[in-house]
Amino acid sequence: MLGGEYGIFVAAVVLVVALADWHSLHVNFFNWSVAKGLFPDIITVGLRNTVIYTVTGFALGLVGGLLLALMRLSSVLPYRWFAMAYIEVFRGLPALLIFIFVGTGIPLAFPGTELPGGVYGQAAAALGLVSAAYMAETIRAGLEAVPPGQAEAARSLGMSRFRAMRTIVVPQAFRVVIPPLTNELVLLFKDSSLALFIGVSLTQRELTKFGRDLASQQGNTTPILVAGLCYLLITIPLGYLARRLEARQKRGRR
Repeated sequence: MLGGEYGIFVAAVVLVVALADWHSLHVNFFNWSVAKGLFPDIITVGLRNTVIYTVTGFALGLVGGLLLALMRLSSVLPYRWFAMAYIEVFRGLPALLIFIFVGTGIPLAFPGTELPGGVYGQAAAALGLVSAAYMAETIRAGLEAVPPGQAEAARSLGMSRFRAMRTIVVPQAFRVVIPPLTNELVLLFKDSSLALFIGVSLTQRELTKFGRDLASQQGNTTPILVAGLCYLLITIPLGYLARRLEARQKRGRR
């Protein structure tokens, strides 16, 4: 049985190799002369802007996610209702709609309103709105994983509820949720490609927009492939880091 499965795999590989047009693949996907022409702009413009959008969006999402998680666990009913509604709505909507709403809806709803940073601020806001909903549930799970006795001991020492949460519960919760938050950073890095729907200038292009524009100009798919490799340079190490952190946590529980 196992030999047959290996045989099917080898046959599929041989069939693909035999049917592929290697000359066309080389010219249209692995064209070295086209790839060389992308540097250094694909790094100094495309990758740089992608990192900026991702990091600022992650920071906003982390702050928003923490606030939503605390509201979700609050004893005040309006806080809980708001947090639950926000999480359900923004987890249920496609991220693309959020980008379009931030880019076009906010200026129409609030004439004259402009987010700080222009396109950078809009992209960060859209990513932050989306990621906050997902991070909120992750952080909430981390807060609930902290033994209640920790907060009770802090209160018995005279700490206020806010101080106990800030100095005792939240730091322990974040140690628990670092691996899933790292995975969220990977997803956010890829979602930053939606910034192109906001309407970016040449100097504000992220990797996907940069690769697509150059592919259209040159009639060649190599720029898109190179842009994809740039994404992998970030996402693969982050994914590896998340797995290492998860493994370390599992060993710590034994």
